[in-house]
Amino acid sequence: MAGESYEDAIAALSKLLSEKASLGDVAAAKIKQLTAELDAAGSKPFNPDERIRTGFAHFKNEKFQKNPELYDELAKGQSPKFMVFACSDSRVCPSHVLNFQPGEAFVVRNIASMVPPYDKTKYAGAGAAIEYAVLHLKVENIVVIGHSCCGGIKGLMSIPDDGTTASDFIEQWVQICTPAKSKVKAEANNLGFSEQCTNCEKATVNVSLGNLLTYPFVRDAVVKKTLALKGAHYDFVKGTFELWDLDFKISPSVSV
Repeated sequence: MAGESYEDAIAALSKLLSEKASLGDVAAAKIKQLTAELDAAGSKPFNPDERIRTGFAHFKNEKFQKNPELYDELAKGQSPKFMVFACSDSRVCPSHVLNFQPGEAFVVRNIASMVPPYDKTKYAGAGAAIEYAVLHLKVENIVVIGHSCCGGIKGLMSIPDDGTTASDFIEQWVQICTPAKSKVKAEANNLGFSEQCTNCEKATVNVSLGNLLTYPFVRDAVVKKTLALKGAHYDFVKGTFELWDLDFKISPSVSV
């Protein structure tokens, strides 16, 4: 639409100048002024505050004010059907990719979309989010989404075999899915590094799904079939999205 408006404006200006040659000098002066303004706008430094304000203004005008019933309903509480684990990568926002609307998905984002195993101390933040989603929001689906060109996965695949780390947090975090790295190294050692990373992007999703079952309330909900665990992989280079289920073959706990 913007491209058509621009072409229409150029065509109208050309027609006007051809019909009224006497306006040539005036047009030249105006074009020079406009060019200077466009150059100034193009060289204007990025203003983060202005970007946030204009972004919210767009949301308020195009979303909030056009659907007041939705936000009135959301004010009463939330009942999302999905809990989503996604990467913090700026290119893979799950609400953008899957068109989730407000109230549809309870989202946790971290490096490489990883779900740590149950640990009340070490991973209390992740545990709190999972507990709230499963026990209080009663989500029906937990989806773990890996993605292409993931820096966290490249970091995991690059950790030396001796476990030497060069960062304060990142490498310790991504080693949550070391079993995925080991699996890829064992089964796809003949592939190049880039292809191994792609395989690992999907393998870590399955490790995270397995880690979810270490949370007793998740396991119980899965056994009762009130909760489904799903894996996914978004390739933003190819524009593809894969979704899968895993058969964990689990059974109810038996008291002894």
